[in-house]
Amino acid sequence: MNILLAEDQTMVRTALASLLRIEANIQVTEAVDGNAALQQLKQHSFDMLLTDIEMPGVSGIELAQYVQQQKLATKVVIITTFGRAGYVKRAMDAGVGGFLLKDAPVEQLVQAMQQVMTGKKVVDSELLLNSLGEQDPLTDKERQALRLAAEGRSTGEIASALYIAEGTARNYLSEAISKLNAANRIDAARIARQKGWL
Repeated sequence: MNILLAEDQTMVRTALASLLRIEANIQVTEAVDGNAALQQLKQHSFDMLLTDIEMPGVSGIELAQYVQQQKLATKVVIITTFGRAGYVKRAMDAGVGGFLLKDAPVEQLVQAMQQVMTGKKVVDSELLLNSLGEQDPLTDKERQALRLAAEGRSTGEIASALYIAEGTARNYLSEAISKLNAANRIDAARIARQKGWL
């Protein structure tokens, strides 16, 4: 099995890569963050993408969306320390085959990966129960605008990054603030991140 491992925490990535390499027939290519993983996906083919969710640049869910949009044969398994309800729904919508917590034993991870390779879906039961909670009210554009606002970008910079008019960017932010009953854009981003919607 040829795996692309995307994880921005060096210690976690190298330890996990070493553990996976001990398993028979597993080759691991390491990506230091989402941007590096995206470049690897564009240049090489992999049986599986094993990715964290929250990384600088491109998130694990955005990587899964890329795999889905490009109709790549690559299966996707997300591993995370965050059991947030919104993540599971967004991941499943992006065609993710597996969703596990990082504290799972490596044998469980390898078994889940093998199941995903055969076309099965594997989701940690705790995450699955959490995902039955609130529905994500944000659109993709509102989510992108909020993520950029959380990075401290101005409305003009957000508009430029999303290739939209400044007024449209302002509308996306005010819609998100309203939907989340937030005080401002930073508060909205904080609420959305807590719920796993960002």
